Amino acid sequence: MFAMKGARREGFFALAVLLLLFLVSQVQANPRHASIVIDVDTAQVLHESHADASRYPASLTKMMTLYMLFEAVEKRKMSLDTSMRVSTHAASMPPTNIRLRSGDVLSVRDAIPALIVRSANDVAAVVAEALGGTEANFGRMMTDKARKLGMHSTIFRNASGLPHSEQRTTARDMAILSTRLMKDFPQYYHYFSTQSFRYKGITYHSHNRMVRNIPGVDGLKTGFIRASGFNVATSAKRGNRRVIGVVMGGQSATSRDQHMAQLLDRSFTQSVMAKSARNVSNMVDARSVVAMRASMPTPLSQPASSQVRTLEPAMMQRPVQAKATVASQRAAGVDSNNKWGIQIGSYQAYKRAQAQAQAATRWVAGEVVVTEVEVSNRKLYRAQLVGLQRNEAHTACQSLVRQGIGCLVVRS
Repeated sequence: MFAMKGARREGFFALAVLLLLFLVSQVQANPRHASIVIDVDTAQVLHESHADASRYPASLTKMMTLYMLFEAVEKRKMSLDTSMRVSTHAASMPPTNIRLRSGDVLSVRDAIPALIVRSANDVAAVVAEALGGTEANFGRMMTDKARKLGMHSTIFRNASGLPHSEQRTTARDMAILSTRLMKDFPQYYHYFSTQSFRYKGITYHSHNRMVRNIPGVDGLKTGFIRASGFNVATSAKRGNRRVIGVVMGGQSATSRDQHMAQLLDRSFTQSVMAKSARNVSNMVDARSVVAMRASMPTPLSQPASSQVRTLEPAMMQRPVQAKATVASQRAAGVDSNNKWGIQIGSYQAYKRAQAQAQAATRWVAGEVVVTEVEVSNRKLYRAQLVGLQRNEAHTACQSLVRQGIGCLVVRS
């Protein structure tokens, strides 16, 4: 009898272990966190992590509700002064809301800031019924519009982002929507930087602290339900460069905002460097390249034969640290295919750049190289891992992204 009980306990224990391993594998296969950053002008993806994984949009849904509303105004189906009637269904929407009552009327002019600043669910339902008759039909209209915009992984079932098992999207699709809002309706984009609005004697303040706290950020939208975690779509401009970032699945509003701020800083640096490389490439002809190659010292981290290919930025780059053994091997023609690397980021302090690159070697192989670069008259230190083949560099970068470390595959 005791043997049977012991065997039964062991069986239950084994079953519990298998179940735990299954759950862990499911989490790993579909991690909650997803993000993407794109350069608006070039459409270049500057960062992505699980950008095509299915997620709940939460109140990022309201960006599509606003897109449909702006489109209706531009097509003169409505105006900013159009009054929309509040139904019993709309008035029953749970918080957040602006306490609309059945039979009230709401102008389009008031609906826009209510959706952006307050993220009001009752207002989203009012807009849905005004444009689609019913919220369910409006959800179908939103999904059709998503397909036309290229958001092929998005399904809408309501106008607010309140929990619905079938309402799904991706970080990439939300970046597409953010971009189209800016480009298709620039005359209304200023609403996304609104920090407060007043309705019926009550002042409502924005949940979007990115606009207040992060340099260059001037919109768009936050969102949260328990199933999604903390989401945000952000647009920022520094100098003449604009990027859009989406972070989904944050553990808290603060950690989400911090992560977005880090991605923006890193992406602006990448965007500036990419533009510098293109400008140099356009300005320098073959004869001047030969002359520069003859006059410039060869960095220890690169073979002379790859000097111009790796840097048209080479004109503004000075190596700070590299391993001479790797340089000597390359100069002798060894590892001739290993001319790729991964860029971890650019930093104001050399020691930080070195530390970041060294930390990355915990997960991927590569030789640490730190180079000094000048970007917009500012000295930065670029951290890279070099000595990889192209497929190795892409695999390594993906591994780092899974660890929450952003990176970029580059020629070394």
